Amino acid sequence: MPTRPRIDLAGFHHVINRGVNRCDVFNHASDKDMFLQIINKTATIHKVYLHDYCLMNNHYHLLIETQKENLSTFMRIVSANYSQYFNKKYKRSGHLWQDRYKSKYITSDEYIYTLIRYIENNPIEAGITDSIKNYPYTLASQILNAKSVHPCARESMLLIDFDIQTLCELLETPLSENELDYLKEKDKQKIQKTDDGIKIKKSKAFVEHFSDIQNRHDRNFAIINAHLDGYSQVEIANHLNLSKSLVSKVVKNGDVAPGV
Repeated sequence: MPTRPRIDLAGFHHVINRGVNRCDVFNHASDKDMFLQIINKTATIHKVYLHDYCLMNNHYHLLIETQKENLSTFMRIVSANYSQYFNKKYKRSGHLWQDRYKSKYITSDEYIYTLIRYIENNPIEAGITDSIKNYPYTLASQILNAKSVHPCARESMLLIDFDIQTLCELLETPLSENELDYLKEKDKQKIQKTDDGIKIKKSKAFVEHFSDIQNRHDRNFAIINAHLDGYSQVEIANHLNLSKSLVSKVVKNGDVAPGV
């Protein structure tokens, strides 16, 4: 089966990879330091910004911004250089990474800020720590502890868009089940290159989402799913002859509570 082509457009990307057979790819703090050094050196050459990261023992999350269509080149160099370092240090051979890295193209501010909270909360969800500040291998931890960051992260939105208080406020609330479902739906979302940039491929035609509404519960459920599928709140409100504020409330609540 042919591999699916990468979305290599300039923009924001969530990149994930893990060790082959889920083995550890970072055995020591020095390995994580080396991985970040390799990222920083490669990012400087290829004009890539690192907006956030989390390094766990057997996998990593990166939130990066490319200025050119060079995500594949950037990640190939990072992966190869780190594999060479790791195999030499631990006297091993063969593949280090489970597969090609996985990447998702970020299409909205809501997506990116929810994703930042997800990335930063990885160590807490894994039971490694009870505080982002206490886990040294996320970007927010470096910022909250007033530590210097690598040059490739100096343009991070965590530094540019937030002061310490607002960054803490963003990160202190755990992701709800609805927000996790939102990220899962975004992960399934298919992006298609066009002459004008990108196009979100919808899973259903617009009218299909609202073809079998029997009551308010069905309606709200359809609103949420249509929005997750990439349709705008304005489109949904106009189609259902509802106020934009009501549709926004349903989407924001992420539930189908009676009375909404």
